[in-house]
Amino acid sequence: MTSSVPASTFDTAYESQAAPWIIGEPQPAIVALERDGWIRSTVLDPGCGTGEHTIHLTRLGYDVRGIDFSLRAIEQARANAERHQVATRFDVADAMDLGDEPRYDTVVDSALFHVFDPADRAAYTRSLHAATRPGGRVHVLALSDAEPGLGPQISDTAIRDAFQDGWELEELRPSRYRVIVGKEDAARLNLSANMPADMLAWLARARRL
Repeated sequence: MTSSVPASTFDTAYESQAAPWIIGEPQPAIVALERDGWIRSTVLDPGCGTGEHTIHLTRLGYDVRGIDFSLRAIEQARANAERHQVATRFDVADAMDLGDEPRYDTVVDSALFHVFDPADRAAYTRSLHAATRPGGRVHVLALSDAEPGLGPQISDTAIRDAFQDGWELEELRPSRYRVIVGKEDAARLNLSANMPADMLAWLARARRL
């Protein structure tokens, strides 16, 4: 998978368990999507990390597959599911090559889209298009560059540009992405270290045509 961050960096982050996106619970924005009726049937969780969204949605009765290109992430996701006694599916896989069989009704992208290099975002959405059934929806939660924050931040234009051919961008609005703030970022952002904080994000919904 092509991104601005190599796989080894993600492996190290999961091994240290100090990455800001490891919060031990599903993102509130994703929980709200399900509560509001936006999750349907067969679900893909690309960049699933330690598996909180896959586990949460499986527990609610959805058919979910979580994938990540970090082996360490998938190992931790499987252990996490076992601790929660939830039988679900996690695989090491490349989100840029999801195959050409449209299998998914819903895709929940929580903080994956924004790690891609600008030139690769369109390739990622083509991969999603091939794997998503007509009428299926992709939800993207990505860190916003509209205020100081942490991690890879993007503009709303980056999302609009990527979801064009073969997609209808139904909604794009400000949201929040919860992180655990490390010491250096906490000092820079005037936040409490090692505590949860909600960063400004974009929440997009695109329908596969």
